[in-house]
Amino acid sequence: MSLLSITGLSLCIAGAPILRDVSLSLAPGEVVAVTGESGSGKSMTALAVMQLLPAQSDATGTISLDGHEMLELDEATLCTLRGDLAGMVFQEPMTALNPVQTIGDQVSETVRLHRPELNPQRRAREVLDRVGLESIPLSRYPHELSGGQRQRVVIAIAIACGPKLLIADEPTTALDVTTQAQILTLLKRLAAEDGMGLLMITHDLAVVAEMADRIVVMRHGEVVETGDTPALLADPQHPYTQALLAASNHRVDLPGGAEQAPLLRVQDVVRDYTLPRTKLFVPAGTHRAVDKVSFDIKRGERIGLVGESGCGKSTLTRAILGLEPVQGGSITLAGTPVTDPSVRRKMQVVFQDPYGSFNPRHRVARLITEPFHLLDTPPTDREERIASALTDVGLSPDDAQKYPHQFSGGQRQRLAIARALIIRPELVIFDEAVSALDVSVRAQILDLIAELCRQYDLTYLFISHDLSVVRTITDRVMVMQKGRIVEAGQTEAVFSDPQHPYTKQLIDAAPQLPPHETTRARSLP
Repeated sequence: MSLLSITGLSLCIAGAPILRDVSLSLAPGEVVAVTGESGSGKSMTALAVMQLLPAQSDATGTISLDGHEMLELDEATLCTLRGDLAGMVFQEPMTALNPVQTIGDQVSETVRLHRPELNPQRRAREVLDRVGLESIPLSRYPHELSGGQRQRVVIAIAIACGPKLLIADEPTTALDVTTQAQILTLLKRLAAEDGMGLLMITHDLAVVAEMADRIVVMRHGEVVETGDTPALLADPQHPYTQALLAASNHRVDLPGGAEQAPLLRVQDVVRDYTLPRTKLFVPAGTHRAVDKVSFDIKRGERIGLVGESGCGKSTLTRAILGLEPVQGGSITLAGTPVTDPSVRRKMQVVFQDPYGSFNPRHRVARLITEPFHLLDTPPTDREERIASALTDVGLSPDDAQKYPHQFSGGQRQRLAIARALIIRPELVIFDEAVSALDVSVRAQILDLIAELCRQYDLTYLFISHDLSVVRTITDRVMVMQKGRIVEAGQTEAVFSDPQHPYTKQLIDAAPQLPPHETTRARSLP
């Protein structure tokens, strides 16, 4: 018997078709993953189940949840069912949590609304304990928790009233590998213990392989293939599913050879932060974010930096860019301290969220030429530079007059790379530059970086929590834990035979796809 049954679901928003004849089912205790690229209709399907659709939505078909026909219910009835019969875990916990309410109040609010016979505070404590937050008091606020702890609070809210269905929409995208593994294990355990159906929305096929009993593959608002996880991954039938698997297993072809001369030299760097004063007349303590870190990056070399959230990666990155003062050690680029203003023009950075790093009111031509202000003399061939930069990243010179919102996520990341390279820096830092992209776009961006290495002999530091990406796009890798580099070496050697227990822990925590014969990403149909 199905807990959730979707049959012939079609959805239009303001007349635009979003979903077309979507059908899927979910049994009690079953884990079903809905996967596909961004824009495939995964999240809209989940929102349709919860009836959290935007205005001007017109849905047809049937959505039966435990005998309730969701498309026929009024808002008051739906409010009763949400949180009681079905709970939802969103991708970004800070947008799902109220920043001015304690976590205890937020969990107990759900209990008061749907289980008035229970003691709200006692129940809040029980479910927070159950999701692994035994040591966290109910009086904490969301900003006082880590990303993984906040996601556990969201899960606690979703399960507080014992729902029969839990929908998890990209619940681990922004988390590092060890926290991701903990959250996925928690979700699967909850589904098994409670007999709760779990609908996972994710573009990460490695997560799907480890979590799901069955897979539903969506493209352009339609279901193109569905089946049991092992069988579908071993022998995908639809060309789109085959292309997704190829992109997930994609390996880039980096050109070889770095010069022997070091370009960036980091020697015994220490960075301390002053902690808030807890008592009057008691000196404030310090937190050491970076603890005597040393390494070199040679010209033409591609280095990876991995580690959990809070390990010091971002602090070290800001120090390398000259944006953070250090309390000890030195950082030089070609022998000059990075704090020297003349060095700033020789380093550029590509951030995780290109849309957040662009001014939405400016056109592309202005955005990608922002680094020109670092030069003593602005170039006289500005238009030619713009056209060349856009062409280098696979875009058209005509795109120079467009605005950021007119591009897809992958195209915006190409724009961010064009901006970083337009003044030909000596060092580029990629800070989680492909973390927010789906697998096919990620493969295209990684191929682009490899091609730019051939053209310009790029030297870069690639920071990511995605170990599979670091493995394919770097020559050497450094593993950071609690402010220190605990292991470093040739990338393949470190991944194949890790020496430090923490490195082994990171590699073991990373979700893995089963071996697949296709390693080169094919074009999506």
